[in-house]
Amino acid sequence: MKDTILDVCVLFQMELPHDFPHIAPEGYRYEVLQPKRNVLAIWTVYDRGFVYNDHCPSRCIWGFYDTKTKCYHAPINSSKSGDKVDLKSTTPYTAMPLNLNPLAYALYA
Repeated sequence: MKDTILDVCVLFQMELPHDFPHIAPEGYRYEVLQPKRNVLAIWTVYDRGFVYNDHCPSRCIWGFYDTKTKCYHAPINSSKSGDKVDLKSTTPYTAMPLNLNPLAYALYA
């Protein structure tokens, strides 16, 4: 029987950037991984989980932080960063900017 060698990509958990303005919502926490040399991926983690995943923690990408340019980026998907975002237009749940009409902006922003 052959021994199998697994190629494992080890991602080290990092600290949140010092200028990150949000506090994790109740029941959530932030997890920061470094998928590339100059990019941090910021994840929201819901520890209670759901029935469909056997109550394991559920992860959702919050956004990305470029350590060279010191800019935050909205996610396109969990591995690709998109446009730069202003921290004032982000929420504790996501870096994706809200697309609000004037009435919704007056109510929610």
